[in-house]
Amino acid sequence: MIHMMARGNVKLCGLFSRYHIKKAAIFSKTNGISTELYEFCLDQGYGDRNLIAKWKKSGYERLCCLRCIQPRDHNFGTTCVCRVPNHLREEKVVECVHCGCRGCASGD
Repeated sequence: MIHMMARGNVKLCGLFSRYHIKKAAIFSKTNGISTELYEFCLDQGYGDRNLIAKWKKSGYERLCCLRCIQPRDHNFGTTCVCRVPNHLREEKVVECVHCGCRGCASGD
C-alpha cells in the first residue's frame, strides 16, 4: 500500500528531488572542483553543508534530507520510515511524507 501524501506535500516532493540531485552532484564533484568553487556553490545555496557533512559519515551515504533523521519530526521519537532497510519493512513500498523518498537506508 503506497502512502498517499497531502496535496501540499506533493509539490514539495518534486522540489526536494531536484534539490537532492543538485546537492549530490556538488558533493560527488568536490574532488574535481576547486575548494573556492565548492565554497561558492555552498554559499550561494546550491548545496546544504549539514547534509553534505552527514553524507561523509558512515551509515548516512544515501540520506535524502536532514528532516528524515530528526526524531522530533516523527511519531514515537524515531527516524523516518525511509531510513528502514527494505528487508526489515513490513510494507515493501513506502514513501516519506516529508520529502517523498522511497528508501535512503545505507544497506538497500
